[in-house]
Amino acid sequence: MIHRSMDCFKKRFYFPPLGQRIIKTSIAVFLCLVFYRLRGYRGETMPAEAAITAIICMQPYVQDTKEYAINRLSGTLIGAFWGFVFLLIIPLFPAIGKNPVTLYPLMGLGTLISLYSAVAIRKPDTSSLAAIVFVCVVIAYPDIEQPLDQAFHRVLDVMVGTAIAIGVNLFHLPRIKQHDKVFFVRTKDLAPDQLSQIPSSVLFRLNYLFSDGAKICLMSEHAPAFFMSQIGAVNLNVPMIVMDGAGIYDAVENTYVSTVNIAPDSSRWLMKRLDALDIPYFIYTVHKNRNCIYHRGRMNEPESVVYRHMKRSPYRQYLDDDHFALEDIVYIKVVAADDKATKTERALQPSLARRNLRTVIRPQAGLENGSSLYFYAANADMAHAEDRLMRLLHKNEPELQAVELFSENGYQSEHDAIHLLHALGNSYEPFRPFAWLDPKKKIDRRLLR
Repeated sequence: MIHRSMDCFKKRFYFPPLGQRIIKTSIAVFLCLVFYRLRGYRGETMPAEAAITAIICMQPYVQDTKEYAINRLSGTLIGAFWGFVFLLIIPLFPAIGKNPVTLYPLMGLGTLISLYSAVAIRKPDTSSLAAIVFVCVVIAYPDIEQPLDQAFHRVLDVMVGTAIAIGVNLFHLPRIKQHDKVFFVRTKDLAPDQLSQIPSSVLFRLNYLFSDGAKICLMSEHAPAFFMSQIGAVNLNVPMIVMDGAGIYDAVENTYVSTVNIAPDSSRWLMKRLDALDIPYFIYTVHKNRNCIYHRGRMNEPESVVYRHMKRSPYRQYLDDDHFALEDIVYIKVVAADDKATKTERALQPSLARRNLRTVIRPQAGLENGSSLYFYAANADMAHAEDRLMRLLHKNEPELQAVELFSENGYQSEHDAIHLLHALGNSYEPFRPFAWLDPKKKIDRRLLR
């Protein structure tokens, strides 16, 4: 069985595991402090500046760390340059430099120049840092005897923190691959909708996880065609859950492992009711591992829009006849305007439970103010599908455990999808500080490329 919730005590006192980024950031800060200690920790040095730089630059990926490092160094050079210029010019005008009434506005002007310089060279992300470094350089005036040293040490501090952050991030800490876990991921967390392309960076990261041995079950609210047309070289190693849990599909063998169909009597009743209401609908069947789609009634404009787009896919079989078996019906779908879909559901709601049916209304991709009303068997849902799949997998690997990784708000941006897959990677290969003490576990110490 899949455990989807914890008791109140566990929820209240649950502590997430330490991530690599947390551990590496702490190590980087420690090394910054050690570095300055070995240098003698002279008054003109600021280990805090290097430590802060290391904290900011430490990112989940080495490439991100490099980008943050470049931005931070750019901002530091801009701020240090204008701070040095300020410290050279102001002493030439003692009357101005000794009077806060004139000195502070000039510092504000220097801040403005630092901000504008970063924007002018098309480095807007570094503008705030440039202003901060400028203020750090000039804030102690007039108690600064060597302006060049002051600016130089600020740049050196940033370079030290950056170098240590990159150096620490180049290495993986001891980790163990969790081959005894199956990770459930929803396709709606990887792409905006069923008509949109999954970003190439998301597919790349997903394929990397599959190739690395992670057992990942992709869960789709739609038929396999949604994902099959995009996955390309993705090496699926666990069957997918499709049709909102009504089916389990093996993409490698191109077969349906199982489906939960609507009972023939319920299908017959539902079709008669929809016909009586003069509502057209699609009938989705699975017969001999083929997903065949039929249409009943006069096709309305919203259905025509969806039909014309969907029929282009080679993974869907749209048929224009009525030669299907009632026992092959997996679900029935109504495409209509938002209000009509809601009214149709309300009209049928009193009898659905008795007919062992459940309904779901979702926005229809590619159709403005349009919705799709789905009718499934009552037990054809994601939760039951997870249980069915885990029972199937337990026949060969009884120790497998299920892990669900869902985004609360679904797909919002490509960054969110990458973040979800990064969390999956951390769960698949969590940090194990004492992993080497267990001879039964294989440790992966590869460098992160």
